[in-house]
Amino acid sequence: MPELARAIPRSWTSTLKLPKSSFPPRVSPIDRTKYLKRCTDDLYAWQRRERPADQPFVLHDGPPYANGDLHVGHALNKILKDIICRVQLGRGKRVRYVPGWDCHGLPIELKALQGLHPEDIASGSVSAADIRTSARKLARQAVKEQMKGFRGFAVMADWENHWKTMDKQFEMRQLGIFREMVDRGLIYRKFKPVYWSPSTGTALAEAELEYKEDHISTAALVKFPLIDIPTCLSENPLLRGKNLNAVIWTTAPWTLPANAAITISESLEYAIVLSEKHGHLLIAQSRLEYIQNMLKEELSVIVPSIMGSELAERTTYRPLFKGPEAQPQPIFAADFVTADSGSGLVHSAPGHGMEDYEACLARGIPVFAPVNDEGKYTDKAMPLDPTRLTGKSVLGEGNTAVLEWVESCGQLLAQHKYEHKYPYDWRSKLPVIIRATEQWFADVADIRGDALRALEDVRFVPETGKQRLEAFVKNRSEWCISRQRAWGVPIPAIYHRTTGEAVLTKDSISHIMTTIEERGIDAWWTDAADEAAWIPPSLRDEAGAGYRRGMDTMDVWFDSGTSWAEIDVPIEGRSHPADVYLEGTDQHRGWFQSSLLTYISHQLGSGQFTTPRAPYKNLITHGFTLDEHGRKMSKSIGNVIHPQTIMDGTLLPPLKPRKGKGKKQPENQEPMYDALGPDALRMWAASSDYTRDVVIGKRVLQTVNTSLHKFRVTFKLLLGALADFSPANVVPYEQLQLVDRIALKHLSDMVLTSQKTSDNFEFYKGVSTMNRWANLEFSAFYMEAIKDRLYTLGEDSTSRRAAQTTLFYIYNYLQEALAPITPVLVEETWEHTPESIRTESEHPLQRIVSAPAPEWQDLTLDTSYQELTVVHSAIKNLQEQARSKKQLGSSLQSFVHIVLPSSSGLFQQYLSELPDLFVVSSITLSSHDEAIPTDIKDAEWQYEETFELGDQPGKVYVYAPQASKCPRCWRYAIPDPVAIEDAICNRCETVIHEANA
Repeated sequence: MPELARAIPRSWTSTLKLPKSSFPPRVSPIDRTKYLKRCTDDLYAWQRRERPADQPFVLHDGPPYANGDLHVGHALNKILKDIICRVQLGRGKRVRYVPGWDCHGLPIELKALQGLHPEDIASGSVSAADIRTSARKLARQAVKEQMKGFRGFAVMADWENHWKTMDKQFEMRQLGIFREMVDRGLIYRKFKPVYWSPSTGTALAEAELEYKEDHISTAALVKFPLIDIPTCLSENPLLRGKNLNAVIWTTAPWTLPANAAITISESLEYAIVLSEKHGHLLIAQSRLEYIQNMLKEELSVIVPSIMGSELAERTTYRPLFKGPEAQPQPIFAADFVTADSGSGLVHSAPGHGMEDYEACLARGIPVFAPVNDEGKYTDKAMPLDPTRLTGKSVLGEGNTAVLEWVESCGQLLAQHKYEHKYPYDWRSKLPVIIRATEQWFADVADIRGDALRALEDVRFVPETGKQRLEAFVKNRSEWCISRQRAWGVPIPAIYHRTTGEAVLTKDSISHIMTTIEERGIDAWWTDAADEAAWIPPSLRDEAGAGYRRGMDTMDVWFDSGTSWAEIDVPIEGRSHPADVYLEGTDQHRGWFQSSLLTYISHQLGSGQFTTPRAPYKNLITHGFTLDEHGRKMSKSIGNVIHPQTIMDGTLLPPLKPRKGKGKKQPENQEPMYDALGPDALRMWAASSDYTRDVVIGKRVLQTVNTSLHKFRVTFKLLLGALADFSPANVVPYEQLQLVDRIALKHLSDMVLTSQKTSDNFEFYKGVSTMNRWANLEFSAFYMEAIKDRLYTLGEDSTSRRAAQTTLFYIYNYLQEALAPITPVLVEETWEHTPESIRTESEHPLQRIVSAPAPEWQDLTLDTSYQELTVVHSAIKNLQEQARSKKQLGSSLQSFVHIVLPSSSGLFQQYLSELPDLFVVSSITLSSHDEAIPTDIKDAEWQYEETFELGDQPGKVYVYAPQASKCPRCWRYAIPDPVAIEDAICNRCETVIHEANA
């Protein structure tokens, strides 16, 4: 009420209890730094000392990749984690949150290579050790920079003991888990098709793929000459002496050199058709129209129907790339063949197809893949003429060369461009191929059932996450865990120099782990190739044997997937190592899955649980961050928003001009902004429904900043009103006024909702509730109703102390509600809290939150509030009519008369409190059968409006005051005519008299 102080005589100013607080309108950068440390590092250290060790809450960090700058997606992730930890801190738990980083893998390795001399790379003089040294340095620097950014988000964590997947202790734990899986027979080596990235030269897991929906391939219809055919065809007079050809359709012609079989469906009907240009063709009966369209000719049906079951195992054909002396290849049935596309016959290359591999393996057909690590053909692709294909990229000129050869042989029927979904390397953003190589696999099929059972007692937020994760686990039978890279944890296998046979046993791994402890993990690459220290003693004496170390590294998902072993909280009494895992929804196929599979393998092997458990009790996923137009953020689009710009305020103009009302900023001066610090970023994260993709932009952030400013203004108001209050002044609940009890009911509702939504991880619902409460129930309703009591009544009057008691409760609970979301602001409020309150209160960030007093949940107060709101709304409508005609300024410049419905007793009971509640100078009441006061008719102006309470009518009159304005309290409460100049009303006289007594 500062305008009141300026408008009244100086003699009355000193008698008012106007709010006084040291709480500034905005925090300085120096102070923010101080508060930031207190509410993060200092608070984490305090709770680790003071909170009971037998009540831990563990949030396990899904490690961000130690490469690149932080973006708003990082901020959303880390802030959500921190809010969850702070909520649990408020529940009395000892929080364990140790941040981690994923440091191995291809992006860092490629960046390391970029930092080395190009001539050294070209000459091949760059060793794996060189790459590892450079990569380690890059990862270490990235961790340092990212940690600084995360700490700037006001994230409370054990930063000093952070972990990295490249830490020796982490790597040794990871190798120990790998050894357990080997001992259980879950790790094996196979020559089989895997996703292979020619652009990065390594095998990939499904989790490392992105699918491009509009990939363009060259599809082709190719015919293969049949050699052996069933009797029903060979004895058909229409086919006697005719050359028959099986027609296949493929979107990967580059795999034709590796063709080993043609598969068909037993249940499909096939036909022999005649093409004038291409001769007699075997196709699926149902694909006739498609083939005719592709060949652009009408085909004659010679044999209308022959079942696939009659063709399977009785038909062979001549391959195209192995020469005339090649052995015939079989046509057999496979479940995956359908008539949905192509010709109904499928070209099978077991070295380049997952389903082809399984089908051919069952028939003893060997795997053949004449493609090297760079995705180029080897000499074995076309033995008759190696120069035709050797060295050519299968996804480029090699594919073209294959089609040219097939066409030159007269076996190409047609080719066309085909748009379809295709896998890409998620790092290089280039297409991958399927290629058979020697790789190490983890047997997922053996533990899949236990993994799915373990998910039954996991809470998923959102619930759809369960079906998503289950689908990934169900569709996975094995996990390719080997990578052909230098920067990673080695697969601790040794290989016989002559036979190439691999040795990977529990004992051999234990020996290698001991050697790593002694020499360091880099020695695996830097030691001489014939260094015997790595070979188990039992193999060193084998006559003429000799072994070499393997150079494959582990999939980085195996690295991070074993990070649960980093948790040092004793498992006794806990069903899961971690209470919460929280990451983006893409981690269902990545970290969530790899963590589940490795943990299931570990615990079942150790016999730790009779029932399999997941490493997480709650699995929470958030969406991606999008701009206001729903687009992904991209530097090329120019829609990237950096977290720092949100915190330092450079993204938005200030809510109020810094220069004062009406003053313009000079044109040549840089604009000034309100820097709201990490709380602005955190309020955005907490306000967002993170279970979906999260939108961020100027309009969104303006709303967030407005909300944050509102809470700051609210705290300033509360601190000012409580400047002379002490907890010893608390007024018993039964002595509070009606409006105070209504305010506590509103506060109770807000607090209970906030606590419930926090327990359900629905922070955005809690923030929405708090915003609504702050704007409507607290600011527009309660504060307006109590200003007169706070400022004009005697300091120790029961009425004023009752209002302060209510504000004291509001202050405490608002601090607790906002503590997880805006800890810097809450820390700042504590700095400015009156000493009389600080000495009797616990720090809001260290408080164990409690439910509001049960007596505050008086449901009859909701009814009272609704009735008061109906009447108050009518009063405000009438006041606005008077304002529009310049008859009214302040709402105190009005008298009110209410004609009540017969059923309402609320207004009579609290008549003396109504002027404060409605912020008017006088309230009078009457019933329908009573005459209205005559001064209403005599008033200078008057307005009336009807309302309803419980379906019964009432009426409100708002009219010009029949009294003069008190210069102290501004109420129109001095009877006319004024007897004494500058006289004050009787109530103010009493207050002044009591103050001077």
